[in-house]
Amino acid sequence: AAVDIQPACLGLYCGRTVLSVNGSVETYGDCGVCPRGQRTDDNKICRECVGSPDRYDWLYLGFMAMLPLVLHWFFIEWYSGKKSSSALLQHLTALLECSVAAVVTLLLSDPVGSLHIRSCRVKKLSDWYTMLYNPSPDYITTVHCTHEAVYPLYTIVFIYYAFCLVLMMLLRPLLVKKIACGLGRSDRFKSIYAALYFFPILTVLQAVGGGLLYYAFPYIILVLSLVTLAVYMSASEVEFFKDLLVRKKRLVVLFSHWLLHAYGIISISKLDKLEQDLPLLALVPAPALFYLMTAKYTEPSRILSEGGNGH
Repeated sequence: AAVDIQPACLGLYCGRTVLSVNGSVETYGDCGVCPRGQRTDDNKICRECVGSPDRYDWLYLGFMAMLPLVLHWFFIEWYSGKKSSSALLQHLTALLECSVAAVVTLLLSDPVGSLHIRSCRVKKLSDWYTMLYNPSPDYITTVHCTHEAVYPLYTIVFIYYAFCLVLMMLLRPLLVKKIACGLGRSDRFKSIYAALYFFPILTVLQAVGGGLLYYAFPYIILVLSLVTLAVYMSASEVEFFKDLLVRKKRLVVLFSHWLLHAYGIISISKLDKLEQDLPLLALVPAPALFYLMTAKYTEPSRILSEGGNGH
């Protein structure tokens, strides 16, 4: 009997699409790129992604969703000024924009109309960069097999950023124009202008470093939360607990950093073993408490005065 031997499907991410299924017999197409929503299995056959994101995937998506919100809050606070009463409303509007954008993005993802999404499992770093693994069998012709092997973790972030930008342009200018009476005309829209800069930067960051961020984001959160907390406390001259209790704004900033720190710890541990991982959350207040207890001993003026007295 004649046996139909198909040539080997070269390339790490090239596969054969299933053209038809007759009982247990499948007919395959030529070796090439898999359709969107599919990726190759161990036999180089394009299979539909039917899994769901695991806990770490959702934590990654949450991190990418938080980035524009945190940047919105930072620039709103930066440009609002101390006397402006519009900062709180702008903060709430930014939260509303990002929340609505996240919900709409999930509803439009497959399956449409549901907050659940189907996805392919991330196996290794190269899954994020399939464009770097297009084979050249004769070293002349390149077989293009670039597709989203981590569907939809790569493209869903771009869709979310697009909705964030559209909602910001629809809501924020009207709000700022009506309530930002404490700011000059040139200052009231600066937080919006800043967003027009950082959204393209975030898009390029996801396009180029999405895979690296996927594996490194828990450690990025921990480092940034510690550094920004130390910078804020030193810049605000927070000396002891009474300063936090008197000024509620500083207390809100402190709890926000604690939440980010807890998010980083949860992302690293994934809470696979609750009895071992939950006690780690007790370390969340440790850096802030250490700073508050030692700040008076490291005050520059005191060090300089003691140094002068020593001479």
